[in-house]
Amino acid sequence: MSGLDLLTLFNALMPKDPGSRRIARDIPYGGHPRQTLDLYAPRTRGPHPLIIFFYGGAWESGHRQGYAFAARALAAKGFVVAVPDYRLVPEVRYPDFVRDGAAAVRRAMAHASEYGGDDGRIVLIGHSAGAYIAAMLALDPEWLGDGREAVRGFAGLAGPYDFLPLDDPASIAAFGDWPDLPATQPVIHAGPDSPPALLLHGEPDTRVKPRHSKALAAALGDKATLKLYPKLSHTAIVTALALPLRGQAPVLADIAAFARGVTR
Repeated sequence: MSGLDLLTLFNALMPKDPGSRRIARDIPYGGHPRQTLDLYAPRTRGPHPLIIFFYGGAWESGHRQGYAFAARALAAKGFVVAVPDYRLVPEVRYPDFVRDGAAAVRRAMAHASEYGGDDGRIVLIGHSAGAYIAAMLALDPEWLGDGREAVRGFAGLAGPYDFLPLDDPASIAAFGDWPDLPATQPVIHAGPDSPPALLLHGEPDTRVKPRHSKALAAALGDKATLKLYPKLSHTAIVTALALPLRGQAPVLADIAAFARGVTR
């Protein structure tokens, strides 16, 4: 069974939070079939802060439908949640998946009020390669322009933020052709105007090692909160958002508390 099939099966088997619902699907933010997003919301009236959640998959796999469990978990905590797809390697390479992320954020912002969201209170969240995309959008002003002012915070789950020299097949495939590799690293863009960040990582993670979150936390200084979970693998840190698995670690509670704090 492929990774995508396993993800679809996992998502289908997981009970969803009753305090949330999907409110829109297949919303285009560009002309490519993968430039679409789904929206989830609480069952209470807004306006609610807006979360954009980017999934992982080494920039080469993944689909938004497999993350309904995560989106509904976050929506039940009081947020409108957008989950975009984005173009993947090998069809594209850096920076196209970051461009897609920026376009998805702009689309969600432009129509947030139609769905009970607040376009002035945005939190970017991602897992693994999705955490990379969210970090670049939050930290590098090139991507969102004036829209970055609405980004109140960034939460990264097991993200790669400092991976030079390129020594992994996935990162080589995604970034190897880019002439200015240092500029591709989120840690380089950390600065005094960066939004607050919550950096979450499993200590046993061997796919993306905790040193990445530690390096970005050090670069951000007092803008960052670093939380290390002693028992979570690279995958378990995101599946811990699912309703039956939350006893493994307080990932959802930590994200919700952070997102509420920065969007007050």
